[in-house]
Amino acid sequence: MPIVKKTAVLVGAACALVLALSPAAQAAPDDNRAQTLTALKTFQAAAGPGAGVYAGDSTGSYSLSVGTGTINTNTPITPTDRFRVGSQTKTFTAATVLTLVGEGKVSLDTVIGQYLPGVVTGNGYDGNAITVRQLLQHTSGIAAYSPNPLLPPPANPDGSFSLDVLVRDGLKNAPVGQPGATMVYSNTNYLILGMLIEKVTGTPVHEAVMARIVRPLGLTATSFPAPGDRSLPTPAVHGYNGVRFAGFFFWRDVISYDPSLFSSTGAMISTQDDLTRFYQALISGRVIPPAILTEMERTVPVGSPDSLLAYGLGIARYSLPCGGVAWGHDGEVPGYYTETLVTEDGRHASVVTNAHLATNPPVGQMYGVLNAALCDKS
Repeated sequence: MPIVKKTAVLVGAACALVLALSPAAQAAPDDNRAQTLTALKTFQAAAGPGAGVYAGDSTGSYSLSVGTGTINTNTPITPTDRFRVGSQTKTFTAATVLTLVGEGKVSLDTVIGQYLPGVVTGNGYDGNAITVRQLLQHTSGIAAYSPNPLLPPPANPDGSFSLDVLVRDGLKNAPVGQPGATMVYSNTNYLILGMLIEKVTGTPVHEAVMARIVRPLGLTATSFPAPGDRSLPTPAVHGYNGVRFAGFFFWRDVISYDPSLFSSTGAMISTQDDLTRFYQALISGRVIPPAILTEMERTVPVGSPDSLLAYGLGIARYSLPCGGVAWGHDGEVPGYYTETLVTEDGRHASVVTNAHLATNPPVGQMYGVLNAALCDKS
């Protein structure tokens, strides 16, 4: 299951043919990755024009691609192609907050009202009752919210969006419970955390994440666009919106929206290779101190208590069908549906498709690819 539905989408009106298997995928059986290839084909048949997986273990990595990264061309998706990662941004945001915790500049159990007085207030909210930990873990009681590119909050003159405006828009939704009671995934939590980062560091959140996480790890293909920057560096996977119905599919280029609409909850750009290296560095203790990592990995169930998914501080734990657990995050944003998972023993899988579907997102098929890639011993 996904952690949450995150964004509104446009239904496309133009129909385009999706090409057959790319050369990279056709070579897979010789590489003993038949189960993963089969799962990837199933996923792509319910997903976008193309789909790719970058996976492996401590001995090496491989990539598979089906369909195409750009309609009406034969363009396999590769591990170094850039795409908008959606809510995988949350893990970068959380890691940035946790570096501040490690430096003693932020306390997990201090209420957000002490750092951002007057921000979380009104409509039943009280920032003096919600802690930083609860924002990170989506146990704040703040209602589910996804900024809508079709009906966005007021924009700046240049078309970008300010964090405080996004937060006020999210807080228009009434609380769903008392702080600390239950987990309800809400982008508003991470928009507030973006404001916290800016207040404590004195720098825009996009600069703080780049300076504290991305550049030190050498993630040269990863970026957090500044407000107003709508560009997607090349090489890139072309993103689409659309629907699939009764064997037909309709794709339309992603609407032109400013990534600052999602900011610290979903604005970042990366690649399968960079995302894998980021999560591997994170869970190995190379990003935040070990004691802080322990706090990050304290989880609450997502949904029912016996769910395979649990959520920590900006990172999800997934119980694998072959035993053990993997850590990572999914992401949905106009044009893309993605997820990256890594294990402590070196296994990894990063999946991307280049469409965010208006109906019936292929959640089960996504986990079919992840399960095959992380558990297939063929």
